[in-house]
Amino acid sequence: MADDDKTTIQLVEETSSVDKERLVTGRVRVSTSSNSVDELAHATLTGVRVEVTREAIGREIDAMPVARVEGEITIIPVVEEIVVVEKRLVLVEEIRIRKIATSQEVSIPVTLRKQTATIERHDE
Repeated sequence: MADDDKTTIQLVEETSSVDKERLVTGRVRVSTSSNSVDELAHATLTGVRVEVTREAIGREIDAMPVARVEGEITIIPVVEEIVVVEKRLVLVEEIRIRKIATSQEVSIPVTLRKQTATIERHDE
């Protein structure tokens, strides 16, 4: 008999199956709670305060002076014309402006909410 003349017939085949079963091994309870906490919010407030002083001068000048800065002070000349027989410039006063830096600590009450979770395990 030649190999081409053979026939194969399958007689039996095995199969497998897997079953699942739920089994409770314990329970967990999760609860949350919220509470409010009063705290102080801190900040530093900064600013600039301006101090203005007037200084009388009262002297005649030949030309109109310009505003100038000396250190931290800005000086603005105030001039008036006086008519006599001739016109003369008289420096009447200077306005001096000095900047003064300020700082102030402040505390403001604020309410913050905080939330926590509690987990309880109940084994069976």
